[in-house]
Amino acid sequence: MASGRFTLAIKNGIVYDGTGAPPFRADIGILGGRVVHIGEMESAPEVIDATGLAVAPGFIDTHGHSEFTLLASPEAEGKLMQGITTEVNGNCGLSAAPLIGPAKERREADQKEYGIKERWEALSEYFSLLEAREPATNYATLAGHGNIRASVMGYEDRKPTEGELDEMKALLVQMLSEGALGLSTGLIYPPGVYSDIDEIAALAEAGMKGTGGQFIYASHMRSEGERLLESIAETLEVGRRSGCRVHISHIKTAGRANWYKAAAAIELIDKARQEGIEATCDRYPYIAAATDLDAVLPPWVFEGGADEELKRLGDPSIIIKLRELSGTWPDGFEAIRVSDVSTGANKWAEGLTIAGIASRWAMDPFDAIVRLLVEEKLRVGAIFYSMSEENLTAFLSCPYCMVGSDSSSRSFEGVTRRGMPHPRGFGSMPRFLRMALDGKLGLQRGRSPEDRLTGAIVKLTSLAARTFGLEGRGALRQGNMADITVFDPERIIDSADFVEPFVPPVGVEHVIVNGVPAVLGGKLTGRRPGRVLRHGRQV
Repeated sequence: MASGRFTLAIKNGIVYDGTGAPPFRADIGILGGRVVHIGEMESAPEVIDATGLAVAPGFIDTHGHSEFTLLASPEAEGKLMQGITTEVNGNCGLSAAPLIGPAKERREADQKEYGIKERWEALSEYFSLLEAREPATNYATLAGHGNIRASVMGYEDRKPTEGELDEMKALLVQMLSEGALGLSTGLIYPPGVYSDIDEIAALAEAGMKGTGGQFIYASHMRSEGERLLESIAETLEVGRRSGCRVHISHIKTAGRANWYKAAAAIELIDKARQEGIEATCDRYPYIAAATDLDAVLPPWVFEGGADEELKRLGDPSIIIKLRELSGTWPDGFEAIRVSDVSTGANKWAEGLTIAGIASRWAMDPFDAIVRLLVEEKLRVGAIFYSMSEENLTAFLSCPYCMVGSDSSSRSFEGVTRRGMPHPRGFGSMPRFLRMALDGKLGLQRGRSPEDRLTGAIVKLTSLAARTFGLEGRGALRQGNMADITVFDPERIIDSADFVEPFVPPVGVEHVIVNGVPAVLGGKLTGRRPGRVLRHGRQV
């Protein structure tokens, strides 16, 4: 039995170390923010009794959007309470930096909405601000291609000149040198929607050179429905051309007419992996998506930025043209529900479908979308019911698929408690664990609950850490940082839903971040021990 000086001990738990090894009973000793002992041990000044509980590495959310909400509410309660200790942010082409010129103007509304008074341009400046806030969770980020392109050439629908591409490469390399993990794209959003594969591959090649090959490209692809397979092929081709690792964000088959494509999508990725391309993906465990309402509009509407988009939405001739396209949303306007608006005037619309809003306004559903976007100056979030449960489990069963909430960190009170956001921001990790324990994931059916849990925890921890280069995290090993989630496998389940999203899950008992308890006995401690994680640096 070890004796020594530990600041915190977790005793009598069943350890799932994150590596895929069978679980074992052990105590864990923590000192200086690190795991320093695993095995039998004596007491410590602070002891957590984990009898009957699973002790795992802290969960890693591979797809976060907390750039502004974490500054506004560093408590990150919605993420902490589901066992998340680290977020990978900067996804879908949108990151905290660079914010220069048009990119800076575009994000001004976000900053004002959350009461953020500080302004910045470079990632290093943002990191300094975030560290001063003392966030509760660890923050890592990708470099957003949308930020980079908009900072250099605004929201124009054209190819970059050679000089502009060089500027974009330089901004990416600067971001990487300041700690970004790689590059992300959002190829349905402006300005990413105007880029082509040559531009993206050139940036990936620059990223590979700038990091000595330790670089990942993550993409919200050009299509997740009608052109899903072509979009997967494009993403994989970036890896083929540049040699970088590629990661498909929130993989899905959107729209009932595309549900049959899941097997072919998986086959494409499997084949690329067999060829040597390091391809991975993430997925949230829900069958509804969420993004901006204006995502239903064609890309040409966005050109030139928000002001130009609003002008087009006020042009009767353009509205006639758009109305002809308004039947293209695959599953109808009953399948789109407004989650949040920016003004009090339309607060009543939160939680209603577009069909319901149209009925209240006594107008065509497409006209209701346009009216809402104009009145809210485009700042309308929506939830889209478009996916299949069978495909959800198929993707989550892939050995290279991780879990990403695709959400910002929010708290249960204060400035980030607004609207009716997707419940994935409060329940993704417990919901995934419950699916695994109940045998709903194809690769785990027929195995013991312990085996199912072992495989699920790998996806939430070591696989995510390896994929994104988060050194010293993702596994319970001596010397690693003490990010630890302790939960009850019998009780673990999500509680948030689409009507009441601001509800913590059940069964997450203790959450340790960098050796400091942030959740004890299912209650927030108020301590904020998170850190900014920079590329290539363990802490």
